[in-house]
Amino acid sequence: MDDVGSHEDTAQLGRTEFATSPVHTARVASDPSAGRGWAVGITLGALGPLVLLAVLTAPADARADQLGRSGLITILVFAAAVAGWMSNRLDDTFVALSAASALVVLGALDAEELFESLGADQIWLLVAAFVLAAGINRTGLPARLAIVLVGRARSARGLAHLITAGLVITALLVPSTSGRAALVLPIFLALADAFAHRPRLVRALAVLFPTVVLLSAIATLVGAGAHLITSQVLDSTVGTGIGFGQWLLWGVPFAVVSSHLAAELVLLLFTGRAERRARLRVDAAALREQLDVPPLMRRAEIRAIGLLGTVVLLWSTEALHGLSPALIALAGALLIASPRFGTVLIGAAISEIPWSLLLFMAATTALGAALTESGAAGWVAANALVGDSAGAMLIAVVALSVAAHLLVQSRSARSAVLIPLIVPAALAVGMNPVALAFASTAAAGFCHTLPSSAKPVAMFARLDHTYAPRDLLKLSALLGPATGALVVLFALFVWPALGLPLT
Repeated sequence: MDDVGSHEDTAQLGRTEFATSPVHTARVASDPSAGRGWAVGITLGALGPLVLLAVLTAPADARADQLGRSGLITILVFAAAVAGWMSNRLDDTFVALSAASALVVLGALDAEELFESLGADQIWLLVAAFVLAAGINRTGLPARLAIVLVGRARSARGLAHLITAGLVITALLVPSTSGRAALVLPIFLALADAFAHRPRLVRALAVLFPTVVLLSAIATLVGAGAHLITSQVLDSTVGTGIGFGQWLLWGVPFAVVSSHLAAELVLLLFTGRAERRARLRVDAAALREQLDVPPLMRRAEIRAIGLLGTVVLLWSTEALHGLSPALIALAGALLIASPRFGTVLIGAAISEIPWSLLLFMAATTALGAALTESGAAGWVAANALVGDSAGAMLIAVVALSVAAHLLVQSRSARSAVLIPLIVPAALAVGMNPVALAFASTAAAGFCHTLPSSAKPVAMFARLDHTYAPRDLLKLSALLGPATGALVVLFALFVWPALGLPLT
């Protein structure tokens, strides 16, 4: 069924349960780390004696262009952490905590600095944001938004771009790419049932959902843990992080353009011309019934919209009232979980918080501080990253950030690796470290090459009748260079006009 006629295609959505849906049966994915186990093990084993040698032979103090004992220890432990993150056999949080603990034991990091990172504002911001998201999701508001959007579609192209617009909006609702993927999975399953007779369209939608979830996360500061790590590293190294309003101003335009560009590439690669032009209509009433969304908006949904709008407004106007984003988020979380006004019990909301992610962020913050304070980051930047010009540095950093997911599969881990090195490199060539760090974070949002490259991609890849690894490779061959080029264009022309100069 590569091509379809020009007649109007009406999607009838029945009462098929998700558990028995033909696209819902999970299949066992192959282990992508099978070839890396021995290499990573050898790397970790070799670094132990090197650390001991560094402790015994390196000078305690060194000139600015040399590494002292703390700097050398930090680099070796950090290299071991990167090797651990490259292996799917080791948990990212376990690796980060082990590396931070090793730095404390070896004297390269103060224990107080490690433990204080757990109480940082960014950690509290994410905790409160997850509670707020849990309350909003309980109301069914995201599903209603999806129904309103897809019900307006009259063609495959229109459906793809309406879904893309809705997914960009969800970046404000859920502070996690994997959480957003899980949130929209039932919507995809309902659409897949409706268009089961159009397999090419179903495959395109299966690719589209995780692709846009990943690219649109850059829209907000809380869109991914990597963004908070970037802001924390900037705050600890140059004394200024990126506020929610600033991130929104710079991130939303890029998220919108990159997401809709990706939608066009998905349509081009996975649907034929006749498929894109064919008329279609989604039965919104049947879809609403299948997703258990009542026709009229409930009071809880109205309250959730008002609360979310207030929180985002206060986040975006921090300069006017002086309230920290973490405090605003905490107030919103308490309201959404309050006995009379709220929509979720505080215990249930807290149980959904990914505590492993928070511990990972705290540990990588400590690692970043050690890299900076020991002089290791500056030494690496001076000897490996510094280019001849700002333009060459920008292109090199963007290319490295786009490709980094092939080695380090955790988005947060990539920021923990790259940003502490990029900041001193930017300062060395006279660039704005905030601009270069933001460009790197935006470029690192591309992680679509393999099913194991990101959790949303893996989540949809495990569904039957969706896409195969070769489909991701085909998409990445175009989307990777396009994302990198778009970041460079925004860094040179768009973000400077929005108050983020490159130099």
